[in-house]
Amino acid sequence: MTTVRLPLFPLNSVLFPGLVLPLNVFEERYRAMMRELLKTGDEEARRFAVVAIRDGREVAPTAPGLPDQTALPERGPTAGFGPDPIQAFHRVGCVADAATIREREDGSFEVLATGTTRVRLLSVDSSGPYLVAELEELPEDGGEGAGALAEGVLRAFRNYQKRLAGARERSLSSPADLPDEPSVVSYLVAAAAVLDIPAKQRLLQAPDTATRLAEELKLLRAETAVIRHLPSLPAVDLTRAPTSPN
Repeated sequence: MTTVRLPLFPLNSVLFPGLVLPLNVFEERYRAMMRELLKTGDEEARRFAVVAIRDGREVAPTAPGLPDQTALPERGPTAGFGPDPIQAFHRVGCVADAATIREREDGSFEVLATGTTRVRLLSVDSSGPYLVAELEELPEDGGEGAGALAEGVLRAFRNYQKRLAGARERSLSSPADLPDEPSVVSYLVAAAAVLDIPAKQRLLQAPDTATRLAEELKLLRAETAVIRHLPSLPAVDLTRAPTSPN
């Protein structure tokens, strides 16, 4: 078992390998994390782990008007997560590699990271200024029939996009825009489909690529059938990733 110890960044979203994660970092615990990551040399990866919060939102969100630390009481690394923070998080997450960490004049940070490797959360250390996790790296196994399933998922995904965008609007991607490697397909579709956090989390922690693709095929067909009966559904830009304030 390969384990690694990394800073932990809980979010109200699920990060998948290969997907880009933009962050606006305001809370002091996460500012401290970014200041520490900036000490890493340019030749080394600036890595942290992202896990989804179980209830889909942080109990102690950033207050309006931040950054203005004088308006907030002092908060520690576990604020909003309870006395045993590991219980507040889903146990499978994703390592993020921060390609860009830019500090603003007000002390907040603009971060652009990319998901790399799935990990299982083993323990959480809250003794420092931010949470640190002991993690087990999870290999990505292909599973049986992943190639054929990927082809079916891509067809279903294109149909889903067309239905979601509306009959008179262009598809949100062309065949040339989509990959054909099964694991990449599985993660791209999981991230792009309009699903709730529990559904995305189930896809992230699927035991292998084939299982993930088979589940996505069921979800896409079900969602497309629902959309077919909702002709007034507005178009959704699947390629626009929201920025997460923390």
